[in-house]
Amino acid sequence: MKYYFIVNPNSGKGKGLKLWNRIRTCLNRYGTEYELFFTDASEDGAEAAKLLTKDPDSCTGSIYVIGGDDTLNAVLNGLVHMTNVNVGYIPTEPREGCARSLRLTGDVKALLKRIRAGGSESGARIEAVDYGVLTCGNGEIVRRFVSSTGIGFNAAVRRRMNCGRGGRGESQIKTPLGYVSAVIRELFFFRPVKGYILLDGNRRIEFNNILFISVHIHPYEGRYRFANLADPKDGMLEICAVNCRNRFRLIPLLIRSRFGNLNECSRVKTYQCSEVRIHLERECAVHTDGDSFGSIRDMDLRCIRQQLNILR
Repeated sequence: MKYYFIVNPNSGKGKGLKLWNRIRTCLNRYGTEYELFFTDASEDGAEAAKLLTKDPDSCTGSIYVIGGDDTLNAVLNGLVHMTNVNVGYIPTEPREGCARSLRLTGDVKALLKRIRAGGSESGARIEAVDYGVLTCGNGEIVRRFVSSTGIGFNAAVRRRMNCGRGGRGESQIKTPLGYVSAVIRELFFFRPVKGYILLDGNRRIEFNNILFISVHIHPYEGRYRFANLADPKDGMLEICAVNCRNRFRLIPLLIRSRFGNLNECSRVKTYQCSEVRIHLERECAVHTDGDSFGSIRDMDLRCIRQQLNILR
């Protein structure tokens, strides 16, 4: 059996490379055939996935992704034919996003055991989970997301952090101190915006002071639990809308979300639906799985139920 690996070596402050070196040692020791793709940017991961799955007759097997949710996002966006492809996710940041929701610890022991057994995946457990699709610009931009997407303040913070990249693939300020610095700066620059959400095409809810709206497959966005009821297998999106005129009230909200009780706040509204349209009166930053890709006013999102096969 041949293994395919898409590795972000810089992810997790170099943890991606350390995990890969451990796996490579085992592969070479047992003479296991494999193909490796190193990624320095999201485009590289998408191109590697596209190359491996562009032929519907040969795109069977397992692709192992070593990196963070953004690396997994890139691979998801590159997959052409997904039906017969299993994705093994080895997270470098297991306390965040999709990895935390699925309880993936980043431990490679199970993979190493399969390699020693001759490469058989028969003992592996495959879990089919949902993923989301974001469409904007009259269908010109279509992006999939694994864990969450967001528009407004949280995406503006992500964009500010991404602007600090010293090299491709890893932000220089992707540290707790760097995140706090980005939050403080956005507290002074970001202004609440009017807008509305349209749930399943028939329920319109308007807001006067949107700070951010996040849309979830999994409960977590990074280490923040914005969506307590999100279930990656139910075919539903959970929407978290924070509506507050005073930007500085976000500070206690973010602190509370680390402990999973954000929904108890009156300034936070949550909804569940299978698809949603978001409209804002001005363009705001947007991200998918932490990867910022510009500013928009309108976007449509929907959930694709249990079509992403995660190899445990």
